[in-house]
Amino acid sequence: MRAIRGLWRWRRNPLRRTTDLVEAWVAMAALLLVLVAAPVVGAWVGSAAQDALRESVRQQRLDRHLVEATVVKKADSSPLDPDPETSSARDSHNRVLANWKGPDGTEQQGTVMAALESPQAGDRFTLWTDEQGRIVGRPLDTATATTHAVLAGFGAAAACAGLVEGSRRLVLWRMVRRRYARWDLAWSQAGPDWGRTGTGS
Repeated sequence: MRAIRGLWRWRRNPLRRTTDLVEAWVAMAALLLVLVAAPVVGAWVGSAAQDALRESVRQQRLDRHLVEATVVKKADSSPLDPDPETSSARDSHNRVLANWKGPDGTEQQGTVMAALESPQAGDRFTLWTDEQGRIVGRPLDTATATTHAVLAGFGAAAACAGLVEGSRRLVLWRMVRRRYARWDLAWSQAGPDWGRTGTGS
């Protein structure tokens, strides 16, 4: 709104300088870009992210399989724990040595995290594996993919608006510096006797 008011104010003002008009036009252009370009960029980035994430979801659903594992025994604290004394009880209780069969039929064994409160030998639980039976993370679901795409769109729109506003401020800063340089030049040309009565006459 300030940009529109600025343009209207400088429309026929006799005190208007060229830089005042340019400043108002720059503000108006920045406002239009923020209102139009930023949402378009956000929508485009969000749509592209959504397509890529949908493909990732589809691929992960093909590549990852939920298999049933059997607890062999409760595992000791991980040697990677920096301080076993301060490790959470949840981590040590849920770490088990387990057997499972991969989708290709191969028998696998390893130390994994089980969603069991007090694992005992023979307890069963599920985990995600790849085609060869190696442990992988849970596949991305559609709702999470959509959330990531929306966040990417909002982030891109905000970045675009920030870039436009930063460019506007840079242009105005350059214009103000140029204006001050002109004022300094005019002041130095007026000389040190400017304003004294009778000087130069």
